[in-house]
Amino acid sequence: MSVKTIVQQQHSSTVDNAATHLTGLKTPPEGWLRKVRSALGMSGTEVAKKLGVTRARVTKAEHAELTGGITLKSMQAIAEAMGCRFVYAVIPPSGRIEDIIIAQARKKALSLVGTTSTHMALENQKLPDDKIAQEVERLTREIAQERPSDFWSDK
Repeated sequence: MSVKTIVQQQHSSTVDNAATHLTGLKTPPEGWLRKVRSALGMSGTEVAKKLGVTRARVTKAEHAELTGGITLKSMQAIAEAMGCRFVYAVIPPSGRIEDIIIAQARKKALSLVGTTSTHMALENQKLPDDKIAQEVERLTREIAQERPSDFWSDK
């Protein structure tokens, strides 16, 4: 096994572990900043004072979180002002990096098999559907393992 493969597996493990712990975690309707502030019983004025800004700025930040317009730096600063830690993660929807890789490999395999099947059909050599499905699965595994240089391209 190559060093590149080992490193990639370590990265996948880190992401999968984070996804496992964050599964089901949803942003509250009012946003995390306001939810945590309310849970702590802190007023917007108290948070603003710790940050050295106005109450209006805290309110603006809470609204910006809901619209996606807040910066990571602001989220971190406000979290720290409330005695919390800001955590940011990008995780796969299924919780596993491997699922994204397999889906891409399957897309590539389907494209290859589809092209080949079309050519074979033109020559009256079409394979049965079960054989085509087996070939898609075989190619999917092979492509996922090898990950050619054009793996992430949609061509």
